[in-house]
Amino acid sequence: MGERAVANSANAGNPANPETFDVVIVGGGPAGSTLGALVARQGHRVLILEKEFFPRYQIGESLLPSTVHGVCRLTGVADDLAAAGFTRKRGGTFRWGATPEPWTFSFSVSEHMAGPTSYAYQVERSKFDEILLRHAGRCGAEVREGCAVADVIADEERVRGVRYTDADGAEREAHGTFVVDASGNKSRLFQRVGGQRTYSEFFRSLALFGYFEGGKRLPEPNSGNILSVAFDSGWFWYIPLSPTLTSVGAVVRREMAEKIQGDQEKALRALIAECPLISEYLANARRVTTGQYGQLRVRKDYSYHQTTFSRPGMLLVGDAACFVDPVFSSGVHLATYSGLLAARSINSVLAGLVDEAVALREFEARYRREYSVFYEFLLSFYEMHHSEQSYFWRAKKVTHHKRSEMEAFVDLVGGVSSGETALTDADAMAERLRADSAEFAGAVDQLAHSEDGSMLPLFKSSVVSQVTREGSQVQMRALLGADAEPETPLLPGGLVSSPDGMFWLPASSG
Repeated sequence: MGERAVANSANAGNPANPETFDVVIVGGGPAGSTLGALVARQGHRVLILEKEFFPRYQIGESLLPSTVHGVCRLTGVADDLAAAGFTRKRGGTFRWGATPEPWTFSFSVSEHMAGPTSYAYQVERSKFDEILLRHAGRCGAEVREGCAVADVIADEERVRGVRYTDADGAEREAHGTFVVDASGNKSRLFQRVGGQRTYSEFFRSLALFGYFEGGKRLPEPNSGNILSVAFDSGWFWYIPLSPTLTSVGAVVRREMAEKIQGDQEKALRALIAECPLISEYLANARRVTTGQYGQLRVRKDYSYHQTTFSRPGMLLVGDAACFVDPVFSSGVHLATYSGLLAARSINSVLAGLVDEAVALREFEARYRREYSVFYEFLLSFYEMHHSEQSYFWRAKKVTHHKRSEMEAFVDLVGGVSSGETALTDADAMAERLRADSAEFAGAVDQLAHSEDGSMLPLFKSSVVSQVTREGSQVQMRALLGADAEPETPLLPGGLVSSPDGMFWLPASSG
């Protein structure tokens, strides 16, 4: 044990003589574990404080290729995931839009994800998250479970550390050059960066979900795909976690909360009965009633974003910063991607390569852009589904929404997601959304009626190309390293990543 570790151990129980780290991370989920591994691998002192003991239950089981083959390859955990036996996901299958039959997209059609990276995983999060957390520990991060963080320590200049209670009930302090809140959607520390949490009226929904054994599978080679099915009251997810275990959830608008109140078992059965395709897939299945998957759960899938993601000495990553509707499996992607962005910024500051203000500005601009392009994609995705008799789908027509919601959307994405700084009013943004949604719906219609199943129009549509752009860039950097094509700044005047993906550099140095 090194001298600093000995000193930290000796001072561990004494708040008046706190431990000192380069980075203190609150939360050991995918965002915190990714960040911890990437910073610790540079030789920095990292402490991860996790409130629970792993393995623990978590929702959000469907991943994207950029997480598996991009971020997780950069952290070094990709081989562990490959050995875990998770279900391979080659794309997604949807009963959505004007087409009455389900349609499928495959990751392999994208020129950036073809070949060996044309898949992701469906994962049991209790297993996936523990793999990431243990890997962060092997990379050199100190992981402490059962530790509840009460507050940050700050002065007028910056955040300096945290106060927490350890697994034995002792009150402790840990100081750090940086504190990162990765504690998820139930975070309370996010308030300490300033700003406010802004909720989307458009995406305020409720999900009722459980797990089933023996559900039907899609035909090969798509048996591992997520199946998303729109019906009058909302939409279902159907995620094959193993050859026999399936995660099944119904999403309804918050004004329809009576559909999931009372007897939840009866409520879920009633929702399944409303949706013929899901009824068919569950005809011979039984709901799991024991173990971590034994209870029915309700989650508020309220999309939100914090108006600021950082302040001197502190960053928000993952759901602590923002959350967007789960229909396109973006949750773990945004969490791990934000962990990567934060790691680049912190590594660069600690190495003296970039000024802290510049590094945090790059982190926030990139993370906000990635969130906003998924947000805009999902608006177009919902807009394309037509069911004029359904309250749920009438309410999901954002371009018909009250002006205040469109103005909030302009504040979020105007000049960020599209780079079109002229789009500064709600009417212009609504018109662009209509055009993007019509283009996307047309591409889906071509896919559904194509004899050869060509998906190129889908991946070339504006909203899809935007949402895959940065993820594919991370994949190329992870796979090719210094052999990848030189990167250009994602945003005007911004930085570029180093060849190994671990730091920010001025564009002229990329």
